[in-house]
Amino acid sequence: MTVNVPGAGPVLSVEGLTVSIGAHEILRGVDLVLRPGRVHGLAGESGSGKTMTGLAALGLLPHGARTGGRVVLDGRDLLTLPPRELNAVRGRDIAMVFQDPATSLHPMLTVGRQITEHMRHHLRVGRAEARERAVELLGQVRIPGPAAAVDRYPHQFSGGMRQRIAIAIALACGPKVLIADEPTTALDVTVQAGVLRLIRRLCDELGLAVLLVTHDLGVMSAVADEVSVMREGLVLEQGPRERVLRAPAHPYTRALLDALPRHGEADAASKEDS
Repeated sequence: MTVNVPGAGPVLSVEGLTVSIGAHEILRGVDLVLRPGRVHGLAGESGSGKTMTGLAALGLLPHGARTGGRVVLDGRDLLTLPPRELNAVRGRDIAMVFQDPATSLHPMLTVGRQITEHMRHHLRVGRAEARERAVELLGQVRIPGPAAAVDRYPHQFSGGMRQRIAIAIALACGPKVLIADEPTTALDVTVQAGVLRLIRRLCDELGLAVLLVTHDLGVMSAVADEVSVMREGLVLEQGPRERVLRAPAHPYTRALLDALPRHGEADAASKEDS
């Protein structure tokens, strides 16, 4: 597997990205830059266009959607690639982890089958080599007993373990870019922290460029290097995490930060519940 070099130039550039469906403008000129070995957090409320940005990069928009601008990966504009060429890139050079592994994982296929089918399609490796790599990937994402786990089914794992398996599937072909769409939403706080640590570790070790989509600025503070804040299809503010979260320039960013629960409020709520 190719390891990207942190500190290199941009691996993915989103330039003036627009998406329209019918008369509705979903994205209105989004600009983002993803670099190897760094996590770029994309935050905003539901309906702000965060997930649509990731889907546009992968060419997974609804039928009839119209796009403008550019999504450049290794000098190629993904928005202009014919379907066959885009299929060769999707899952190979750029991959996505979806919000709910319960729906993104196939319930009737073993996790090993779901990992190896990508490798056999994109990398043209044999069955034995693909299985060996699947076991390695499950170990990499900290699935206990990976040699046995490869033959188990998604329902035999907890929600946090299923999300780790979804990450392993996304990593199967050694992508340069990983888009993680709300990967911790359905998980409890302790499991969320484990998944975020995993994403950060994989980013550091493999030199992945990660786009982390979330509505939770608390998640950003734990893992992101850069942060972009979206609302109604526009990026309102972006910059280094420390600057954006500690001294936001836009009132909307400040409103999102003010909406985060404070320790005192959380303790009071806990006492009321008890």
